[in-house]
Amino acid sequence: RSQGPAVTAAGTEEREGRHPMKHIIALLIENEPGALSRVVALFSARGYNIESLTVAPTEDASLSRMTIVTTGSDEVIEQITKHLNRLIEVVKVVDLTEGNYTERELMLIKVRAVGKEREEIKRTADIFRGRVIDVT
Repeated sequence: RSQGPAVTAAGTEEREGRHPMKHIIALLIENEPGALSRVVALFSARGYNIESLTVAPTEDASLSRMTIVTTGSDEVIEQITKHLNRLIEVVKVVDLTEGNYTERELMLIKVRAVGKEREEIKRTADIFRGRVIDVT
């Protein structure tokens, strides 16, 4: 009995040695109701996973920037890009992982501490290049 290639939800063939890579895709989309849901539906309908999604308005009130983190082979990412470009609301699609980029994470934590606990929390934050925003 022959077994075919193992295909993951990202569409990569693992038995052929191709492993999915993380890609960061930036979209410029028209700021219209339903635009976000159409982009998410495109991923969902094809079985692609969105690991992270951020949307924010741009300087131009009619446009928003959407940043999507997903995984897949180069072929899968090319297909995603082609499908995204077909959506009417999408103005521009860029795979940011094709060039040099800096990746950072942001975490905002509210902590209640007094005395020595406060000093220890400050030292811990300093170790990880964290900043204290407000002390009340």
